[in-house]
Amino acid sequence: MPKIYSVLILFLFAAFTLQAQKLPAKNGEPVIINRDTLFKFYAPQGLFDPKERAGIVTKRIEALMSRIDFNPDSLTLKNDTSISIITYNGQMIMGVNNTDASYSELNRPQLAASYLSVLKNKLGNVFESNSPKQLITNVLEAVAVIILLIVLIWIVNKGFRWIKLKIIQGWENRVKKLAEKGAPIAYASRLLPFISGLVNIARLFIILLLVYLALPVLFYIFPSSQSIATQLIGFVVDPLKSILLAIVHFIPNLLTITVIYLVTRYIVKLVKFIATEIANGAITLKGFYPEWAIPTYNIVRVLMYAFMFVVIFPYLPGSQSKVFQGVTVFIGVLFSLGSSSAISNMVSGIVLTYMRPFKIGDRIKVGEIMGDVIEKNLLVTRVRTIKNEDVTVPNASILSGATVNYTSSSKTLGLILNTSVTIGYDAPWETIHNLLISAAEATDGILANPKPFVLQTALNDFNVSYQINAYTDQPGKMAVIYSRLYQNIQDKFNEAGMEIMSPHFTAIRDGSHIQIPENYVADGYKKPGYKIEREE
Repeated sequence: MPKIYSVLILFLFAAFTLQAQKLPAKNGEPVIINRDTLFKFYAPQGLFDPKERAGIVTKRIEALMSRIDFNPDSLTLKNDTSISIITYNGQMIMGVNNTDASYSELNRPQLAASYLSVLKNKLGNVFESNSPKQLITNVLEAVAVIILLIVLIWIVNKGFRWIKLKIIQGWENRVKKLAEKGAPIAYASRLLPFISGLVNIARLFIILLLVYLALPVLFYIFPSSQSIATQLIGFVVDPLKSILLAIVHFIPNLLTITVIYLVTRYIVKLVKFIATEIANGAITLKGFYPEWAIPTYNIVRVLMYAFMFVVIFPYLPGSQSKVFQGVTVFIGVLFSLGSSSAISNMVSGIVLTYMRPFKIGDRIKVGEIMGDVIEKNLLVTRVRTIKNEDVTVPNASILSGATVNYTSSSKTLGLILNTSVTIGYDAPWETIHNLLISAAEATDGILANPKPFVLQTALNDFNVSYQINAYTDQPGKMAVIYSRLYQNIQDKFNEAGMEIMSPHFTAIRDGSHIQIPENYVADGYKKPGYKIEREE
């Protein structure tokens, strides 16, 4: 039996020794008072592990702080051969053993003395902060901060009221001057409420900023809420710090982007200079027309800047983030789905540029639309009709149909204007030719050389179709020239005493008066009677 007791005692001693030699917590177990870490335990003591030990010491310190008669100077340290004990008026607060000292650079008495110094300083500060005198001081400081905040808000309101008054007075004076000069003032009057709204928004922003800056000061006055003040300041300081760090880190990329942009810009300027010289005729390239120069420059400029954006894209801040990439892909898909017709018109505009079917100022006809080209770009062509109607035609519609250009050859070959009349078979064709040619030659805007000519285009049942063709170099006055030509044809035929019966000329005229104005009827003209034949 004595042997069994001896083995049992040895087993309990070994278990106690192993418990005492446990490895410390990786980061230590802190003793936290009022959100402030006083120190950490890394080693166990007796039957308590570091976590349990830290909890017991924390409860003892909190109980100590709740005493009204607490005096930090009453904390004492007693060093024995194996342990150092910190007490308060004979009550044990905590102990420090040799194992604790083995995890620091101090020996046990020195480590215990440092713990005692921490307790006196920290608990003394807490006691002073919770004293009635300090509490009254803190409240008065908070009231002073609130009063200062109210005064600042009053000054801001007063200042912005003065600014708004000056703006209104200056605006009214300006409106009066504009009205005296006859300028419309309705638009200026509508802008005043908008400007006043901007001033109010600025005032509200400054007031909110003052309130936000005052809150950390108020929270910092009271020790128990100082952590909240730190968080509030962090909400402003941390983003600003992040922004400043991002700007500093972005400087190398910014320099790279700047170099790429400057190189691209000066290349575009060089292309513009060459294109301008070609358009002005200073530089000539075989097979390259001057009117191609500016459109080609615009295409090259777009391609150069698009290439520049592709090159600098990886250097942009946030370009590697999934959100940024997702947004760019989404925008690209929307652009692709919603711009199919626009891209079709752009491609058609490029093709039309190099096809050269017309240029600005030409008189053209596209479908049922006829007029002068006043604008031509990559998407649309604008045509102004003779009635001053501005018609916008998509380039894709022009490319898919036929376009008539009345101006392109009018200065060299001459534009042929033509119209037809139908005359009966009883009139000699030589006479009709002469009358039509003389009418054309008498028309303003018709060229004398090449000479007008007549074509007989049809032998109809009741008449012959004669077509007068005349040259002009003024396609922009086509409607006026046609009108004058029609007038002259009427006059020439009336002077010759010949009728123009369109579309049919009736051969039998029994009892009918000649179909020309009375002032052109020959003297002594008699209306023919009815011809009646009797069969015997």
